[in-house]
Amino acid sequence: MHETTPIAFITGATSGIGRACAEAFANAGWGLVLTGRRQERLDALQQRLAQVPVHTAVLDVTDRDAVQQVVDSLPPPFERPRVLLNNAGLALGKGPSQEADLNDWHAMIETNIKGLVTVTRLLLPRLVAHGAGASVINIGSIAAHTPYPGGHVYGASKAFVEQFSYNLRCDVSAAGVRVTDLAPGMTMSEFTEVRMKGDRDAADRYYAGTHALQPADVAAQALHIAELPPHVNITRLEVTPLCQQWSPFTILRE
Repeated sequence: MHETTPIAFITGATSGIGRACAEAFANAGWGLVLTGRRQERLDALQQRLAQVPVHTAVLDVTDRDAVQQVVDSLPPPFERPRVLLNNAGLALGKGPSQEADLNDWHAMIETNIKGLVTVTRLLLPRLVAHGAGASVINIGSIAAHTPYPGGHVYGASKAFVEQFSYNLRCDVSAAGVRVTDLAPGMTMSEFTEVRMKGDRDAADRYYAGTHALQPADVAAQALHIAELPPHVNITRLEVTPLCQQWSPFTILRE
């Protein structure tokens, strides 16, 4: 690998937006550090992206010690990434708050909030060392601003991602590090099947009759953000399919 090859560190790279980002960055000539919880998927992705240097690591972002170990053991060609793409995240359940499983709420907080800040904090010194052109790209959601029935902790966690991104930018911009909250709307991926606890029929009904975003659509925006000139920072980029529109306020009548 040439010493000038940029490196992107991607969490949750084994499916959906994360995998699409790995493919998009590889096609643009980036080297990759790919993490995820499934070794077999990481191996398959590494083989698929053999045209570029790829380092993989099985990682659960909620495990602080494991994140530290992965960061500390990055081999020299990958030890100073230019981009951190915080993609690992999930939603669980779509029922009302009063019927939600508290374990689901805790799992979303652990992954979407604690996991994201852990990876960011432990990798941040390396991004600062990279300097100009480095980026933290956090995959947020339009749910940060758009409440809906069943959104409860998921939407709240993405509101955290947005505000964390803004405050992080205040601290690291002087070092040349850019921070972006990339907030997709409806995107057709395994995300919804996970949310529905493996109920594929429910996931299919959610997308039925729509022309939803594809993971590659979001990945194209992530690559665009990463390859902007070093003085350009997109603070928040919200991207939705045309079919996803706002609704009027619901009025509860007696």
